[in-house]
Amino acid sequence: MARIQNLKFAHRLFMRAYRYRSFDWSPGAHFNKALSESKFVLVTTAALYLPEQPPFSHDVRGGDCSFRELPGNVDVNQLNIAHRSSAFDQTGARKDRNLVFPLDRFRELVAQRTLGTLNHRHFSFMGSITAPGRLISETAPAVTQLLQEDQVDAAFLVPV
Repeated sequence: MARIQNLKFAHRLFMRAYRYRSFDWSPGAHFNKALSESKFVLVTTAALYLPEQPPFSHDVRGGDCSFRELPGNVDVNQLNIAHRSSAFDQTGARKDRNLVFPLDRFRELVAQRTLGTLNHRHFSFMGSITAPGRLISETAPAVTQLLQEDQVDAAFLVPV
Protein backbone atom coordinates (compact mmCIF):
# COMPACT_ATOMS: atom_id res chain seq x y z
CA MET A 1 0.00 0.00 0.00
CA ALA A 2 1.21 3.49 -0.79
CA ARG A 3 2.08 5.83 2.03
CA ILE A 4 1.28 9.51 1.85
CA GLN A 5 4.99 10.37 1.87
CA ASN A 6 5.42 8.27 -1.30
CA LEU A 7 2.93 10.39 -3.25
CA LYS A 8 3.88 13.23 -5.52
CA PHE A 9 4.10 16.58 -3.77
CA ALA A 10 0.99 17.89 -5.58
CA HIS A 11 -1.04 14.86 -4.44
CA ARG A 12 0.12 15.27 -0.84
CA LEU A 13 -0.94 18.93 -0.90
CA PHE A 14 -4.32 18.00 -2.36
CA MET A 15 -4.95 15.37 0.30
CA ARG A 16 -4.04 17.77 3.10
CA ALA A 17 -6.36 20.49 1.76
CA TYR A 18 -9.31 18.32 0.67
CA ARG A 19 -12.40 18.59 2.87
CA TYR A 20 -13.31 14.94 3.36
CA ARG A 21 -16.92 14.14 4.20
CA SER A 22 -17.78 11.86 7.05
CA PHE A 23 -20.75 9.54 7.22
CA ASP A 24 -22.38 7.62 10.01
CA TRP A 25 -22.68 4.10 8.58
CA SER A 26 -24.43 2.73 11.66
CA PRO A 27 -26.44 0.69 12.05
CA GLY A 28 -25.14 -0.68 8.75
CA ALA A 29 -26.36 -3.73 6.92
CA HIS A 30 -26.41 -7.14 8.49
CA PHE A 31 -25.50 -10.08 6.30
CA ASN A 32 -27.79 -12.97 7.24
CA LYS A 33 -27.20 -15.42 4.39
CA ALA A 34 -24.48 -17.93 3.77
CA LEU A 35 -22.05 -16.78 1.09
CA SER A 36 -22.82 -19.95 -0.87
CA GLU A 37 -26.48 -18.89 -1.07
CA SER A 38 -25.93 -15.23 -1.88
CA LYS A 39 -26.04 -13.15 -5.05
CA PHE A 40 -23.08 -10.79 -5.54
CA VAL A 41 -22.41 -7.73 -7.63
CA LEU A 42 -19.03 -6.15 -8.31
CA VAL A 43 -18.62 -2.38 -8.12
CA THR A 44 -15.40 -0.76 -9.27
CA THR A 45 -14.23 2.83 -9.24
CA ALA A 46 -11.63 2.21 -11.96
CA ALA A 47 -13.77 3.93 -14.62
CA LEU A 48 -14.06 0.77 -16.72
CA TYR A 49 -16.32 0.82 -19.76
CA LEU A 50 -17.15 -1.33 -22.76
CA PRO A 51 -15.85 -0.29 -26.20
CA GLU A 52 -19.41 0.53 -27.31
CA GLN A 53 -20.07 2.72 -24.24
CA PRO A 54 -18.95 6.33 -23.93
CA PRO A 55 -15.85 6.74 -21.78
CA PHE A 56 -16.09 8.61 -18.51
CA SER A 57 -15.55 12.30 -19.07
CA HIS A 58 -12.45 14.05 -17.80
CA ASP A 59 -14.07 17.44 -18.42
CA VAL A 60 -16.74 17.36 -15.71
CA ARG A 61 -15.69 19.67 -12.91
CA GLY A 62 -15.53 17.70 -9.66
CA GLY A 63 -15.65 14.39 -11.53
CA ASP A 64 -17.98 12.41 -13.78
CA CYS A 65 -20.65 10.98 -11.45
CA SER A 66 -22.21 8.70 -14.06
CA PHE A 67 -21.91 4.92 -14.05
CA ARG A 68 -21.58 2.15 -16.59
CA GLU A 69 -23.35 -1.20 -16.46
CA LEU A 70 -21.03 -4.10 -17.24
CA PRO A 71 -22.75 -7.36 -18.24
CA GLY A 72 -22.09 -10.43 -16.13
CA ASN A 73 -20.75 -12.33 -19.12
CA VAL A 74 -18.23 -9.66 -20.14
CA ASP A 75 -14.68 -10.61 -21.05
CA VAL A 76 -12.75 -8.39 -18.62
CA ASN A 77 -9.91 -8.02 -21.13
CA GLN A 78 -12.29 -6.10 -23.44
CA LEU A 79 -12.87 -3.34 -20.87
CA ASN A 80 -11.29 0.07 -21.35
CA ILE A 81 -10.08 2.34 -18.54
CA ALA A 82 -10.94 6.05 -18.43
CA HIS A 83 -9.81 6.94 -14.91
CA ARG A 84 -8.70 10.55 -14.68
CA SER A 85 -6.53 10.64 -11.58
CA SER A 86 -2.81 10.97 -12.15
CA ALA A 87 -2.40 9.33 -8.72
CA PHE A 88 -3.79 6.04 -10.09
CA ASP A 89 -1.00 4.02 -11.66
CA GLN A 90 -2.87 2.02 -14.31
CA THR A 91 0.07 -0.24 -15.23
CA GLY A 92 -1.15 -3.33 -13.36
CA ALA A 93 -4.81 -2.81 -14.28
CA ARG A 94 -3.93 -2.54 -17.97
CA LYS A 95 -2.12 -5.90 -17.75
CA ASP A 96 -4.89 -7.59 -15.75
CA ARG A 97 -8.31 -5.95 -15.37
CA ASN A 98 -9.04 -8.41 -12.54
CA LEU A 99 -6.91 -6.21 -10.27
CA VAL A 100 -9.62 -3.54 -10.39
CA PHE A 101 -12.59 -5.71 -11.40
CA PRO A 102 -12.04 -9.29 -10.16
CA LEU A 103 -14.89 -10.84 -12.12
CA ASP A 104 -12.85 -13.88 -13.21
CA ARG A 105 -11.89 -14.58 -9.59
CA PHE A 106 -15.55 -14.32 -8.54
CA ARG A 107 -16.55 -16.68 -11.34
CA GLU A 108 -14.06 -19.17 -9.90
CA LEU A 109 -15.59 -18.78 -6.42
CA VAL A 110 -19.05 -19.45 -7.86
CA ALA A 111 -17.74 -22.53 -9.71
CA GLN A 112 -16.24 -23.78 -6.42
CA ARG A 113 -19.62 -23.12 -4.74
CA THR A 114 -17.99 -20.78 -2.25
CA LEU A 115 -20.35 -18.06 -3.49
CA GLY A 116 -23.91 -18.51 -4.69
CA THR A 117 -24.34 -16.52 -7.90
CA LEU A 118 -23.22 -13.37 -9.63
CA ASN A 119 -25.61 -10.70 -10.75
CA HIS A 120 -26.32 -10.38 -14.47
CA ARG A 121 -24.78 -6.89 -14.41
CA HIS A 122 -22.08 -5.09 -12.47
CA PHE A 123 -21.23 -1.40 -12.09
CA SER A 124 -18.31 0.87 -12.84
CA PHE A 125 -17.80 4.39 -11.55
CA MET A 126 -15.11 6.99 -11.96
CA GLY A 127 -12.92 7.21 -8.90
CA SER A 128 -11.46 10.51 -7.81
CA ILE A 129 -14.78 12.33 -7.53
CA THR A 130 -13.77 15.49 -5.69
CA ALA A 131 -17.30 16.93 -5.60
CA PRO A 132 -19.47 13.91 -4.64
CA GLY A 133 -22.77 15.71 -4.02
CA ARG A 134 -24.46 14.52 -7.23
CA LEU A 135 -22.98 11.04 -6.80
CA ILE A 136 -24.57 10.81 -3.34
CA SER A 137 -27.91 12.40 -4.20
CA GLU A 138 -28.56 10.99 -7.70
CA THR A 139 -26.20 8.27 -8.91
CA ALA A 140 -25.97 6.12 -5.77
CA PRO A 141 -29.78 5.98 -5.31
CA ALA A 142 -30.23 5.05 -9.00
CA VAL A 143 -27.77 2.16 -8.72
CA THR A 144 -29.27 1.14 -5.37
CA GLN A 145 -32.67 0.86 -7.06
CA LEU A 146 -31.20 -1.40 -9.76
CA LEU A 147 -29.54 -3.59 -7.13
CA GLN A 148 -32.81 -3.92 -5.26
CA GLU A 149 -34.62 -4.85 -8.48
CA ASP A 150 -31.93 -7.49 -9.13
CA GLN A 151 -32.30 -8.79 -5.56
CA VAL A 152 -28.58 -8.59 -4.91
CA ASP A 153 -27.49 -9.71 -1.44
CA ALA A 154 -24.00 -8.22 -1.33
CA ALA A 155 -21.79 -5.81 -3.22
CA PHE A 156 -18.04 -6.21 -3.49
CA LEU A 157 -16.49 -2.76 -3.86
CA VAL A 158 -13.11 -2.38 -5.52
CA PRO A 159 -12.06 1.21 -4.79
CA VAL A 160 -9.37 2.77 -6.93
